[in-house]
Amino acid sequence: MKRFIVFLLLICLSVSLVSCHGSREKKVFELPEGFDTTRNYEISFWAKNDTNLTQVGIYKKAIEDFQKLYPNITVKLKLYTDYGRIYNDVITNISTDTTPNVCITYPDHIATYLTGEDTVVPLNDLFESEKYGLGGSELKFDSPTQEEIIPQFLSECEFNGSYYAVPYMRSTEACYVNKTYVEKLGFTLPETLTWEFVWEVSEAAMKKDENGFFELNNQKVLIPFMYKSTDNMMIQMLKQKDADYSTVYGDVLIFNEDTKSILSEIGIHSKSRAFNTYKMNGYPANYLNAGQCIFAVDSTAGATWMGCNAPLMDIPEEKLVEFETVVMTIPQYDIENPKMISQGPSMCIFNKEDPQEVLASWLFMQYMLTNEVQIAYSQTEGYCPVTSKAQNSEEYKDYLARGGEDNDFYYGIKLDATKLLLENTENTFVTPVFNGSASLRDAAGHLIETVNKAVKNDIEINDEYIEKVFDETVALYRLDQMNATTGKVTLGELPTASVVLLICIALCWICMGIYVGIDKLKKKN
Repeated sequence: MKRFIVFLLLICLSVSLVSCHGSREKKVFELPEGFDTTRNYEISFWAKNDTNLTQVGIYKKAIEDFQKLYPNITVKLKLYTDYGRIYNDVITNISTDTTPNVCITYPDHIATYLTGEDTVVPLNDLFESEKYGLGGSELKFDSPTQEEIIPQFLSECEFNGSYYAVPYMRSTEACYVNKTYVEKLGFTLPETLTWEFVWEVSEAAMKKDENGFFELNNQKVLIPFMYKSTDNMMIQMLKQKDADYSTVYGDVLIFNEDTKSILSEIGIHSKSRAFNTYKMNGYPANYLNAGQCIFAVDSTAGATWMGCNAPLMDIPEEKLVEFETVVMTIPQYDIENPKMISQGPSMCIFNKEDPQEVLASWLFMQYMLTNEVQIAYSQTEGYCPVTSKAQNSEEYKDYLARGGEDNDFYYGIKLDATKLLLENTENTFVTPVFNGSASLRDAAGHLIETVNKAVKNDIEINDEYIEKVFDETVALYRLDQMNATTGKVTLGELPTASVVLLICIALCWICMGIYVGIDKLKKKN
């Protein structure tokens, strides 16, 4: 019996060790006193681009220029076409300790990465380092100081009391308007769009002639109002109403009466076919450029696809319709207090066994904030640099002043979109970041998409139906498994390896109890 118990304990111990494989505990990163230039380092950089070869060229040039300054650091670039793929690969690689050194990602995703022990390096000490921090004395390039990073952009990278990222590029959403059609319908564009105005114009555009063609564009197809990102749509509408969404602790507050009101309003205009979404119909820019849309909401970074002279147009030339395009802020409920979301990629560093390797990663990540990189990348689309150092440079000011000189590098709509963000930085906001905030964001968009799809199937949008959609959304995105106090998931969401380890520990204690019990029974007999 003793041999059997020992054998069982050995099996449990072996399984527990196997379950921990790839999950070695890393020590907390401590900033070295100096950077060892006598050693060679190879760091990996995972980045995203929209199949834009110009952006790829900027990444490669930045790496080449950085390696000239630091010849002992080799940067390996891995490109993705989707942030979701980066997120999935990082999550997979955390368990095997094969994460990249530097990664372009979103703060919502970083919050999930942090569920691993010491996975992402907190940057506070690195920021403040006299030698290697932002604007540090030992840097071989002209780095911005912390004060020169736009505060609204940097605030998105702070959670749990520390900075875990730096912003890389920023954008917001804009409404690209076919002004020609608005005026043809007898309306005049206001200085600031309101939801009431957009809905009114959209419904007025739905009139058809006796042959079933829309009177406005003489076509069979017209979707007056289209929205690309419905998660942003719901989040911004709630923010503009000062309605609840979530807390920084992970409390999910979106399922409220204000959300019901918004969904009911959207249901009315979805039913009339005056409103539709990217997921249901396709890219809004394609409809706008074909004269089949009046109000197309998309990121300012998507400006190069918008308008009849867009350099990155996705429709055949014969479908193109001539019209005047105007870039405006998204519709508002209160024009005296406009609110729009701040969005765009950030960069984080993953912890490694060697603090010198982490420091080498920080040097490269910081180089991506230099004017050379920031200005070059922002010129590819409707992004804006994240530092006042770049924004106030003569080079960038000259670039902004030349909007409309051509329909490529100085494409007017692209520069108008960029200026819109620069002029409204104070009106931007970010959503709370916590483990699960990415799921909540997806759930926000799912609510609109579900209602939009339901009316197409002649389902009545009433309180009873919306309550049903609420329940289904909670279950679909597992929002009921989130701890409202800590923002962390419940035991059911622990990694499989952790669950196996806990079971093995319990079995060991049971086996030891059985052994002690048998031993006492023998002595008694």
